Order: sequence, then C-alpha cells, then structure tokens
Amino acid sequence: MDYELLIPVGSLEKLKIALLYGADAVYIGGKNYSLRANASNFTNEEIKKATDYVHSLNKKIYVTVNIVFHEEDLKGLKDYLIFLNEIKIDGVIFSDISVLKIIKENNLNLNMCLSTQMSVANKEHALFWKNLGVKRVVVARECNKDTIKSIIDTGISVEVFIHGAMCMAYSGQCVLSNYCTNRDSNRGGCAQVCRWLFDVNKPHKFSIMPKDLNMVRHIKELMDMRVESFKIEGRMRSIYYIATVTLIYKTIMQKVVNNTLNDEYINYAINILNRCANRESTSQFFDKLPGFNEQYYQDRDEVSNQDFLGLIRSYDDINKIITLEQRNYFKVGDIVQIFGPNTETFDLQITKIYNEDGNLLNEANHPQMIVKIPCDKKVEQFDMIRIKIFDKL
Repeated sequence: MDYELLIPVGSLEKLKIALLYGADAVYIGGKNYSLRANASNFTNEEIKKATDYVHSLNKKIYVTVNIVFHEEDLKGLKDYLIFLNEIKIDGVIFSDISVLKIIKENNLNLNMCLSTQMSVANKEHALFWKNLGVKRVVVARECNKDTIKSIIDTGISVEVFIHGAMCMAYSGQCVLSNYCTNRDSNRGGCAQVCRWLFDVNKPHKFSIMPKDLNMVRHIKELMDMRVESFKIEGRMRSIYYIATVTLIYKTIMQKVVNNTLNDEYINYAINILNRCANRESTSQFFDKLPGFNEQYYQDRDEVSNQDFLGLIRSYDDINKIITLEQRNYFKVGDIVQIFGPNTETFDLQITKIYNEDGNLLNEANHPQMIVKIPCDKKVEQFDMIRIKIFDKL
C-alpha cells in the first residue's frame, strides 16, 4: 500500500522545500475560495507553475476550495474549477456541496476530497459522500481510532490530520471569530479567537485553547489501519517548520515500512517537533477523550522560536566553506546542528564567520544577511542550520 505524506504550503518556496524534504503531495490555496485568506496563497499562474513542477517530480498537488460559500462567493467559481481541471491538479479539497454540483454539471475530471470542515465523524456520513462521487474524506480531528477504522472500512480513501493546530470547536463549526470580530472563519477570515486570553478570572486569564496535535506515537497504528494520506496542518508556517516536520514524519513512515522504528527515535522526534512550534502537543482524541492535560486553561508562555539559524545556499568543496542566509542570531563558538533531506544530522562548532566581502565577524546578527562559515563535512543547498537542541541519532 502506498502512503501519502501531505504537506501544506503557502508559497512556491515552501512548496519546493516540502517536496525536497520528503512530501509525497502538497496542498495549496488560491487567492479565492480558500480558508487561509491571510496566507500569501497562489495566483492562477502560480498554481499552474506549481502543478507542472510537482508533476515533474511524479508527486501530487491538491487545491483547497473549502470555504462555506455565500451567494457573492460563487462568482467566478465555475471558471476557477474549469481552470483547475484543465491544468490537471490531483484533486480539490472542498466542503460546500455547491462545488461538487458544479464539478458534476460540467463533467470535470476533478478528484473530490471532502474537507475536515464537514466534520465527518461516522461511517454513514462518509458513505453519503462516497455515493455522491467523493473519492476521499478528511476525517474530523475529533475522531478516535475506532471511528477512523469504521470509516476506512466503507472503502473510501481516508486522510487524517497527524500534526498541527487544533480547533476548540468541531473543526469547521466555529463561529467565534465571526461573532467577536466580524471575520468569518468558515470563509477564510479566522481571527483565532480561541487563542485569546480572557479576563474573567483575575489575576489569572482564562483560555479556551487546545494544545496542538502530534501523532508521532501512533503513525504505525494508522498505517496498519490503512490510512492512505497523512496530513500536516499549517499553510502559514515557516520553511523551517515545514522542513523539520516533513523530514521527521517521512523518516518515521519509512522506519515503519522498514520495521526499524523504535522508542529512542520516537522520543527524539517528539523532542524535535516540540521545538518547532510555541505550543505543547498531544495526540488529542485518537486514543481517549482530551482532558485537562490536552487543553490550556490559564496563562501560558509562547516564546518565539529562534532555533532556525540559517538556510544553506551553497557549499564550496575546495575551500570547505558554507554560504548561508542567516535567519537568527549566532556567534563564533556556538555549537549548531546541520540537517537536510540527504544530509545526516551532525553538530558543528562555529569557528569563524565571514561576511560577503570575506571580512571576519564575531557574530551573525542581521536577519537574512549572507555569511560564510567553515565546515569540513559536505552539505547541500537547502540544508538548514539550527541551534543544537538534542544529541543527534
């Protein structure tokens, strides 16, 4: 059975990083009809360019058309779906039945994937959409493993979220943003009200925010259950987040196939992933109902992550020098880690830093400045440098 690691990307740069670091497929949003209106998203021209690039690698690309359509939102939808059909994307992720209706009426050859916005949480719901021609459903993030199994047994392809943010309501059913800010979360304008802190319990503030989802400990179980697509959340995340999460989950899936996954690597993976975001994570609904430990109720610390130190632009084999684009502060004497899709993670002590003119520096302290550092081990373009978090495996 082929297993698909599906990664969110909000730009062409992120798309290339995701594919390089192990994604089997990506999902993107256009400028309209997509739930992440605050992401940069893709123009039609960029969607075509992205599709051609993804297909050149024999990988897949899905486009989200998953808002809840109000009357005025329908303008241009038919032409957009015809365009997606013509460029041969691998599927549309939708929630509103109007999308399905237009696809059928115009005989479009678009695979239809039902978004988590429809909260499919039982087999009868899945069968209803299967009978309408839907090929795949993204099951609700509120499903436990028995429910996921029962939906798989209907014969429909199943996509499961394995990592990323959770919703305080059933996914796709929240109206807090609209109520509090007049920004409709179901039309792409979520203000993330559930991330707010409320002054109702002074001196402490009250939160209704769930911790993030992290399914590292259950990937083998999901694969054994015949889940076909393993989905990451976060089209607005950084390239560092995308690279790290993609590489970790791809490695886990490969280790499951090769029967080499062990507790040591699982614990290492959890530690690495927990450094990528500024919220704690848990498996949420999969094996039990979430309780106190899966939720934030009061004040919390969300420290901005500055682990990502640089993106490698090139490597000089002769002089053994890395040229990199700096992202966060580092200095001479620091011990860092270098990782990449084809580079085994290793530690490196920064002995020298040069600027573009070859002058020595004591520190790299300007975001996106180009610097050079000595490194005896060969690295590749688009490898990344982070602070030393944990010992490598």
